[in-house]
Amino acid sequence: MDPAALPARGWDLDLGQLRALRAAVDEGSLEAAARVLHVTPSAVSQRLRALEVATGRVLLVRSRPVRATASGQVLLRLARQVELLAGDALAELGGAGGGPAVPVLPVAVNADSLATWVLPALAPLAGSVALDLHRDDEGRTADLLRAGTVVAAVTTEPEAVAGCSVTALGAARYRPVASVAFARRWLPGALTGTADPAALAAALPRAPVVVFDRADDLQHRWLRRVAGPGAAPPAHHVPASADFLAAVHLGMGWGMLPDLQVGAGGPDERSGLVVLDPAGAVDVALHWQQWKLRSPALDAVTRAVTDAARRHLVPPGPA
Repeated sequence: MDPAALPARGWDLDLGQLRALRAAVDEGSLEAAARVLHVTPSAVSQRLRALEVATGRVLLVRSRPVRATASGQVLLRLARQVELLAGDALAELGGAGGGPAVPVLPVAVNADSLATWVLPALAPLAGSVALDLHRDDEGRTADLLRAGTVVAAVTTEPEAVAGCSVTALGAARYRPVASVAFARRWLPGALTGTADPAALAAALPRAPVVVFDRADDLQHRWLRRVAGPGAAPPAHHVPASADFLAAVHLGMGWGMLPDLQVGAGGPDERSGLVVLDPAGAVDVALHWQQWKLRSPALDAVTRAVTDAARRHLVPPGPA
């Protein structure tokens, strides 16, 4: 019998059992978790069963991949908190005992922030923190906090997730942008900035648009404002920030691009891009949510992100 599988007394939870839960969720199966933990799949199963007996709750849905139940998410957060604190302690001891010299921090960030201001902000920490970055839509990153998958997230949610603190970062400003060739073909008048609003509204429902993914409503938010709620142009889905920018440059369609991605001066004909509606900026307010946990590594990441946000984002509100 695996000693770590013996039921804990009350809520005196066993660290090996918590580690088995975290590995099973991260790796997607008990077999993969066993490889990471260097034990047998049977040992992982026994540890998980003992943890469920100790808590009196079902913690995992044994699907493909396995996923945590609501009760399992609570213990998954605990497992990550314990591992984070252990990583901090090992870092302070200089990697004593053969453990990792740096703590591992899973953090969720939206694609545009990752491609523009977040990576440069985190780069100086590369020697002291191992970052496990999860890329998702800013409207969904808070779900990764709730699930215990990450310890912090850049998100649009202003209300704190249970067990987390929230800090307003500012807003990313987006503008409707197209290539010069695309504007010349589909949106007459946009090149001179004198497009009649009625003509623009009439042309946009036929003009192809580039959309990040099926959760991305940014383009259609501006489109509804200009052309009304019924506009449904052909849409190309390009789910990567750099590729999205390339698709707009190549004239596949127009799209909402962050000012940070196209340069401080904004698009102009010399760059091959034009702004379709100079007054049509859309601000996306971003927040930093993190676990309420005192950790030198997490504190350092928070300082890096919030300091960079003050330099690169604009105050949230109407453009």
